[in-house]
Amino acid sequence: MKKRFSLSLFFLLAVSFLLLAACGNQQGQEGADKPKNDLLAQVKKAGELRIGTEGTYPPFTFHDKSGKLTGFDVEIATEVAKRLGVKPVFMETQWDAMFAGLDAKRFDMIANEVGIRPDRQKKYDFSDPYITSAAVLVVHKDNNKISKFEDIKGLKAAQSMTSNYADLARSYGAQIVGVEGFNQAIELLGSKRVDATINDKLSVLDFLKQKPNAPIKIVATHSDASQSGFMFRKGSDTLVDAVNKALHDMMQDGTYAKISEKWFGQDVSK
Repeated sequence: MKKRFSLSLFFLLAVSFLLLAACGNQQGQEGADKPKNDLLAQVKKAGELRIGTEGTYPPFTFHDKSGKLTGFDVEIATEVAKRLGVKPVFMETQWDAMFAGLDAKRFDMIANEVGIRPDRQKKYDFSDPYITSAAVLVVHKDNNKISKFEDIKGLKAAQSMTSNYADLARSYGAQIVGVEGFNQAIELLGSKRVDATINDKLSVLDFLKQKPNAPIKIVATHSDASQSGFMFRKGSDTLVDAVNKALHDMMQDGTYAKISEKWFGQDVSK
């Protein structure tokens, strides 16, 4: 009788062990099935969305007279963060260091009118486009020798080295003079230390609106319009999806149009 009891007890213990092991394996498998890099969950847990931006690129991201960071991208990104239920934390850096900062995980996304193009899409994730604009060729107001993009061949063009506009200037044979951003490019152009700069039409028009006596002028507009989006590290799918939903909702409920009209007088998403 005692022997039978011992065998029964052994059998029950063995079955219990197997059941516990199976449960453990199932839980481990469920854990393995969960995304290891759920950036949206990390952002919500931290309670903040870290956003890389220049802070020197009006009207998209710059400091007003009081020193406050403002601009179209700043307002759009702030509204996105609000809809994600987190605080926007803007981290300013130079354009050419911005991508490295994203790679190093200093911030979660970039909001700086970043052009969506194939070479960047190979390495980074992008939100849906929220800006559509064309490139313009800008020269000193006294310069009457340059009237089209083809005229800058062999001439000096002030450009941020890794920008879409630097690539466009190179395609027309210009000598690239590296600058930290829009303001420096305009400064070099105004002092005639460079011959031209290619930049965003919306930025140049805003600059001329703010400073109508600036010694520069637009002489040509490129036929191809470019689209810009928020940029993320590869694998940021959950955060990208949430940002896209926020952008879509903003466009549906009129919030985007209100911000866009404030800065440009029109909807710049199309």
